[in-house]
Amino acid sequence: MKKYWVIQRKSYSYLIDKKTTLALVLMAFVALFLMLISIGVGEMYIAPLDVLRALTGSGIDMNQLIVMEFRLPRVLVAFIAGASLALSGAILQGVIRNPLASPDMIGITGGAGFAAVSFLTMFSDDSNNLIMSINYLPAFAFIGATIVAFLIYGLAWKDGVTPIRLILIGIGLMALFQALTTLMMLMGPIYRASQATIWLTGTVYGTSWKEVKAMLPWFVIMIPVLILLVRRLNIQVFGDDLTKGAGIAVHRERFMLLMACTALAGSAVAFAGAMGFVGLIGPHIARRISGSSFGGLFPASALIGGIMVVLADLAGRTLFSPLEVPAGVFTAAIGAPYFIYLLFKNQ
Repeated sequence: MKKYWVIQRKSYSYLIDKKTTLALVLMAFVALFLMLISIGVGEMYIAPLDVLRALTGSGIDMNQLIVMEFRLPRVLVAFIAGASLALSGAILQGVIRNPLASPDMIGITGGAGFAAVSFLTMFSDDSNNLIMSINYLPAFAFIGATIVAFLIYGLAWKDGVTPIRLILIGIGLMALFQALTTLMMLMGPIYRASQATIWLTGTVYGTSWKEVKAMLPWFVIMIPVLILLVRRLNIQVFGDDLTKGAGIAVHRERFMLLMACTALAGSAVAFAGAMGFVGLIGPHIARRISGSSFGGLFPASALIGGIMVVLADLAGRTLFSPLEVPAGVFTAAIGAPYFIYLLFKNQ
């Protein structure tokens, strides 16, 4: 029995692993099921069948209001943010060829966090009121992530960019922006400091369709971009010499992949906060399911990352009710021990 499906045309061909495809289909069903459960759970419980009726517009008015206006946007933002961060981590681990690489480890989310905290600090008056609309916060966060990505690439350039310089520069910038973020929080009003702390932890509280509509284009646009880049990323794992021998412009590809990583991580952090460790853990779990080929690793990482954040948000809403805990607390609680495990494993 053949293990692969082959799709072949004159200009392209794809080799699809059957086992990986079945695993992806199963994970997609799991993700949809968890999203359905998360939509129904809350102060007012809605049974899964009633959730489905509300989603199709045939449920009672109250259920439709709760599902469509309050819970569905929150769950969608959680899933998209988790998928984006996990994809970003998978890209970095492939480009840098280091299993510990992730957007929060090399400072990309740190740059977004610093920009967001700076916004809350600089645009607060003496009465702790914002003098600029809070709607500009995501734009600041995304700009911060982009600036850090350019800094990492520019400072790491020395007759080209090597993976080891990328990660060393990234770790240094991560420490720098963490210090600057703390400084901005100390300089700003106490009320804004607490608000910034919650945002830096990572939360999807209070999200609406506006956030979904702003995040979804970034995610949808990056999918075909990654499909085009993924095959050339597979060969980069074997080193620069082999990649150049295959006729691939290594530094151009590396820059494009870093920009794709920034777009995904920046959009996720802009709307869901600095959700820690999702970009690190998601690709590792996905690699155990789909293998190391990026053709299967990318969709598996997206699904695992989305599932992680949806579960973390569900736990934050229910375990300590009526107190609501940011989802980032649970991703960090799982991610920190796993990070230590990876450190010991890769010694």
